[in-house]
Amino acid sequence: MLYPQFQISLEEFDPDIYQLIRLEAERQRRRIILIPSESAAPLAVREALGSTFQNLYAEGYPHEYTRWMDESEILDYKTRLAFYRRYSIPRYYKGVEYADIAEVLARRRCAEAFAANGFTADDIYVNVQALSGSPANNAVFHALLDPGDTVLSMDLRHGGHLSHGSPANRSGKYFNIVHYTVDPQTEQINYESIKALALEHKPKMIIGGYSSYPWAVDWKEFRSIADLVGAYLLADIAHVAGLVVAGVYPSPIGYAHVTTSTTHKSLYGPRGAIIMTTDPDLSLKLDQAVFPGEQGGPHVNVFAALCLTFKFAQTKEFHAIQHQIVKNCVALAKRLETRGFRIAYGGTDTHLMNLDCKSVIGPDGTTLSGDQAARILELVGIVVNRNTLPGDETAFEASGIRMGTPWITQLGFKEKETTQLADIIADTLQATIPCCWQGMEQEELRGKVDFDVLEESKLRVIDLCEQVGIDSEPSLSGYPHFYTIHDHSSSNGEWPAFDIGGERVRPFLNYALTSDIEVLHPGESQATRLITPRGVVEGTLSYESSTTYRLSVPAEKASLTAAWLRALSDGYVRIDADIRRKCIGPVWVQESNTAPAPKVEGDPIGRSKPFYIGIENGSGDALPNFTWEEPDAIEPKRTALNETHREMGAKMVTFAGWDMPAWYTSVHD
Repeated sequence: MLYPQFQISLEEFDPDIYQLIRLEAERQRRRIILIPSESAAPLAVREALGSTFQNLYAEGYPHEYTRWMDESEILDYKTRLAFYRRYSIPRYYKGVEYADIAEVLARRRCAEAFAANGFTADDIYVNVQALSGSPANNAVFHALLDPGDTVLSMDLRHGGHLSHGSPANRSGKYFNIVHYTVDPQTEQINYESIKALALEHKPKMIIGGYSSYPWAVDWKEFRSIADLVGAYLLADIAHVAGLVVAGVYPSPIGYAHVTTSTTHKSLYGPRGAIIMTTDPDLSLKLDQAVFPGEQGGPHVNVFAALCLTFKFAQTKEFHAIQHQIVKNCVALAKRLETRGFRIAYGGTDTHLMNLDCKSVIGPDGTTLSGDQAARILELVGIVVNRNTLPGDETAFEASGIRMGTPWITQLGFKEKETTQLADIIADTLQATIPCCWQGMEQEELRGKVDFDVLEESKLRVIDLCEQVGIDSEPSLSGYPHFYTIHDHSSSNGEWPAFDIGGERVRPFLNYALTSDIEVLHPGESQATRLITPRGVVEGTLSYESSTTYRLSVPAEKASLTAAWLRALSDGYVRIDADIRRKCIGPVWVQESNTAPAPKVEGDPIGRSKPFYIGIENGSGDALPNFTWEEPDAIEPKRTALNETHREMGAKMVTFAGWDMPAWYTSVHD
């Protein structure tokens, strides 16, 4: 019998991690996720990942002849287990008879799913052991190249991938990388330019495959260039593998010497990878490059999940989803273009698109950065990622955001809903004013969004989710996880309270509220006022501790109070005409479990405060006139070393009432 600890459920064993997983599940349900490389794996896939197959090691490979078995032969347990018991299998571990069947079945179903261009499943050699896309690509480098060999691949800033030779990746450190880019006029791949680079540099391998380039490629043309210089052609279809299976994107099978892909993204599978070739000699090299060249034991639970992935990939439903992915992405790009945004690369015919955030320009000429656009969209519930566009110097100064439609399509979005989503994105970003100011080390780019648009966009996202049925369940978690301006106070009273806390809460409230916070002492309360874009809120502020205050407000203003204070803490909302103005923060704002403070009478305005949000010009009491009176001459004080400094020739000056040395004749003194 197992020790009791090994039979305890997750919820019982670690309630905190159980809660964390539930929160992430709710986040995925509450947000519209447009990361092109993300998708929601089906329940069956996740069940396989959590199966007892995850307990095993299985270093090595199945017998080679099993590649040509059909599914009925693979699952013929009588025959397979009889063979196993008599001859075993060429793995370094035993106890893997069922793991072997899982891997053989995953390889076969993968080959069946990708059979194309006149090549059948029997012609395709598949490796399913690489742990993810980058290790799969590293294994290809290991199998086909020697350190220092030349590789021709797309520049990362133009849509390539880290593992294709980025200087930050080991592929860029151990090999001579030559990058091709998109044509500056068409923003698309120019095959004549690639051919010229190939003839000039004579690469040993050419890579076609991209992480943000949005157009389908011509594999036949790529192969002709590779053959021209005697190079291998590697097709990395990690992003578009699902589209390839469904025939929506050209298949590289038979054109590329080697094809790699991840198995999540548009395939909707587990986090894993595949390597495919139609060349049996290359297959042996690739297998050896994965194990033992790149890694040890594979993840057997992923084999089981891949069996399900490639079974689903061969269904009509899967193919229909892939076609809809492209329709949705084209609709997203077209709508954003009609709303005045420039679509990088000229558009899309795949699952992803890139929006040029420089389309939004501030009054000082500052353009919206991809990072700020992504941050603000996340606040309203739309998840994207910043991305470099051709012309950007570094990923830290990316001018674009990358968006894809695999996730929303599997949840039921069609062109109608995608167009509505594009309008929310456009309204939010066009209500944002970019600005910049000098930071401690460099200029800082920021974007300030209109409060009303911010809150309205949050509600529109929720409505859109409910429209397609992905947010129909009641919210499990409120603040600080998921909240809107429509959240109602749980208190039935007419005077609810909010606890506001954090290390910077005092300067935050001194900025956000009209009263003079500095005169409050622990246990005291004062009348105060919160001036928001939707009106004034009268309240009572209580000093609970150096890091916690309590603000009591009328019930009808509670939701507005919480939304405005939280937006100020986030730092992206526009406060007034000075778009650079922001509150010190962050702080947390949570409905209090303690009884609110009674209303306090008195002036809610700190008349001597130089500033608070909503202050009017000329308001407050003027400070008294300042007059400087020169003090009477006082003999400066001297330290015990004063005479020593003088004897050593120090230059003495009076500073802060002391006779002090300023410098000596040289640094040697």
